[in-house]
Amino acid sequence: MKNYKSYTLSNFREIPQLKEIDEELKHSIEVVGHVLPFKTNNYVIDELINWNNIPADPMFILTFPQREMLQPHHYVKMEIALTSGDKSIIQEVANTIRLQLNPHPAGQMEHNVPEIDGVKLTGMQHKYRQTVLFFPAKGQTCHAYCTFCFRWPQFVGMNEWKFAMHETELLVSYLRNHPEVTDVLFTGGDPMIMKTKMLAAYIEPLLDKVNLPNLQTIRIGTKALGYWPYRFEFDEDSGDLMRLFERIVESGKNLAIMAHFNHPVELSTPTVKAAIKRIRATGAQIRTQSPLLRNINDSPEIWAEMWRKQVNLNCIPYYMFMARDTGAQHYFAVPLVKAWGIFQAAYQQVSGVCRTVRGPSMSCTPGKVQVLGVSEVPYNGELKKIMTLRFLQGRNPDWVARPFFAEYDESATWLDELKPAYGEKEFFFEKELKEMFNEEIEDTEAGNLE
Repeated sequence: MKNYKSYTLSNFREIPQLKEIDEELKHSIEVVGHVLPFKTNNYVIDELINWNNIPADPMFILTFPQREMLQPHHYVKMEIALTSGDKSIIQEVANTIRLQLNPHPAGQMEHNVPEIDGVKLTGMQHKYRQTVLFFPAKGQTCHAYCTFCFRWPQFVGMNEWKFAMHETELLVSYLRNHPEVTDVLFTGGDPMIMKTKMLAAYIEPLLDKVNLPNLQTIRIGTKALGYWPYRFEFDEDSGDLMRLFERIVESGKNLAIMAHFNHPVELSTPTVKAAIKRIRATGAQIRTQSPLLRNINDSPEIWAEMWRKQVNLNCIPYYMFMARDTGAQHYFAVPLVKAWGIFQAAYQQVSGVCRTVRGPSMSCTPGKVQVLGVSEVPYNGELKKIMTLRFLQGRNPDWVARPFFAEYDESATWLDELKPAYGEKEFFFEKELKEMFNEEIEDTEAGNLE
């Protein structure tokens, strides 16, 4: 068992390797870390970061806040607040800035929270027909925080922004009432931050085939393989964890570990290789995903290497996402056209067993939208570039797999920056999406009146 050492903003200056780093960089970590959450551990520091390549090292950028992750005016405002030394002023300024960073993108808080018997289930989300997300209350932190994380509001101490649920009773009731749901995704935070006994208390009520015949797959979203693989191999209850995984598989449920790897370095240590092998031995599958991130992994060579390493370790490449429109997106975002070029060039470098991956994909308000590519088509007597897209998931399942077209735009980084091609006024789904949201508002107002 490796001793676990965690670092947050309160003690990050104790990190031995930081003693050689200039004061200005440490100051910027402190300023940005008062707005965007910061946490890391000794595995990331000792085994993943190349301290001879600071500040350009991708794992350093992935886990340590950088000055440019705040807009210049926000950085100055936070820096001035810190000079006051007044905690209430610092907190007020931090929250003011956070409110301007689109803390809950894609309608998570407004449109994804389900209800049962008129009670909002604030520890769950149900956006797509077959899949429910569950946020176990004890799993709403991580072994280390990614600087791009779109769930950063979970970690900044503002409870009104937090998804969390203490028990699975309401989840079980909801699944009974919604037979269309086949998958439950435990997410966070990171469920693998919990002790096995606590995780089992959430999962075991779902294993009864009689009560939940519709439930086929249990997914666990985690970054622990990248940031603390000892969780699966050497932690004191890692054996209990493997036995829990085996019970899930033996119950007839498919167990999918949704692992987040953002750079090939995370797949290179002996510890992560051993952890993957041990998980696979339980009968669980491991699917891998990551956003495409400027300054970290925005090259075809990195992605091709990452997919090959994952397949060689018996993992399944699953998604290349676009950096979500929240937090430090301005720092990480890659234009959609360039992202498709990176995906295509990486895809060409790998064999068919790696080509299970889908992307580049935006998890936006109407659904998961994939950029299929750029084409030249005849239009009004000349060749015109257009972008082809399709839904991988949609708020209306009928939208899924339907191609649609946008005007070519080299600078757009998100769906709402695109315009429909061929002079259309709106994309095919927009009218129905507005009607959905209007119905939700009317239902909410009616509920309030009652």
